[in-house]
This record gives sequence, C-alpha cells and structure tokens, in this order.
Amino acid sequence: MKILILGASGTVGRRTVFEALARGHHVTAAARNLNRLQDLPSQVVTRALDIGNRAQVAQLVAGQAVVVNATRPAAGEEQAIADNTRALLQGMASSGARLMVVGGAARLKVPDRDGRLLLDDPRFLSPHLRPVGEASLEQYRVCQEPHGVDVSYLSPPAELFEGERTGSYRIGRDELLLDAHGRSRISIADLVVAMLDEIERPGFRNPRFTVAY
Repeated sequence: MKILILGASGTVGRRTVFEALARGHHVTAAARNLNRLQDLPSQVVTRALDIGNRAQVAQLVAGQAVVVNATRPAAGEEQAIADNTRALLQGMASSGARLMVVGGAARLKVPDRDGRLLLDDPRFLSPHLRPVGEASLEQYRVCQEPHGVDVSYLSPPAELFEGERTGSYRIGRDELLLDAHGRSRISIADLVVAMLDEIERPGFRNPRFTVAY
C-alpha cells in the first residue's frame, strides 16, 4: 500500500514511518523542512510540503492510497491546525485517497461526567494546554464538514509517552478510555500500531475512534 505521512519529522510521524515500513508498505514522508528527513531509510521517498498549500497537497497525494496527517503546529500557532486540515482536505478532494488524522483528545467525553468533554476537565487537560485542545476540537469539526474525502480521526488518550511497542491496546469511539487506576494512556509506539491496524483493516470509517491501554 502507498502511504504518505505528513509531519514525518515529528515524534508520531516518525514512528509511523518505521511501523509502515516494517509492514511492507511503500512510504513517502513529508515535512515542511526536508533537512529533518535526511536520516530516514533509503527506501523512504522524502518530500517537502506546506500542508496549507492546496496545490502542493494535490500534487503529492496523487497515486497514494492513504495519507496520514501527523502534523503539529509550533507553540502559539495552534489555530493553524484547523486551517491546515481544511486546506489538506481541499487538496485531497479528487485524489481518492483515504485520510487518517492523528488528532486530539479534546472531543472525548469523560466517563460518568454527564457528557463533559476532556477539554473541560482539568484532571486530564492542564489549563496551559487548553489552546491546543480547543484547536484540535475545531480540527475535528472541520473533518466533519462536507468535503468528499474518506476521513478517519484518531483521538489519542490523555497521556502519550515514549515506551515499548507491545502491540496491545483497547479501542473505543467517543468516550475517554480509562484503565483500572483511572488513567488514560498509551505509548506512542502502540498508538501507531493501532493506527496502522485500522489503516490495514478499516473498522471505524464513520469517522472517529480512540485507543488506550
């Protein structure tokens, strides 16, 4: 399968590159700064991309089966998340490719809190992270707009951490997944495993899901 990974120089994007390669996929890695992709394996095609440029997007996604959007804005530029996602969708409109968005957890409902979103629960989202939470919620709403693209939106749990790849996870849809200790967490490696499993065996194309331990 041909997979284009946007934001491939970031933590999640880079993990996605290596997981997709290990599964035998044909990977194109894209980032704004091409120099940050120079150390990737030689079988990876690397490209520079401004995700907000619809013409560039349309050219790069041609012939791809799946596009993974793992981009993240710099601090203070959180509002670019929604605008860039809309430009990406517009650039993909006639490509026929599926889009997998690695989004945010802000949209998830907290269990036993009468529909309260994670965005409004300081136990799971620190106040200083609220701007990026609000931006990710707007990104999710953009993905729900009419656009003609087959989109899946992956919401991570409250905690993402560097850890081993176990291949184990639980999957949900709209509710924050908690473990027996009340924590919502998964390693970046296993988040990527869950995402590639969904790409290879689609089950949540309606289009939203979440994962956690």
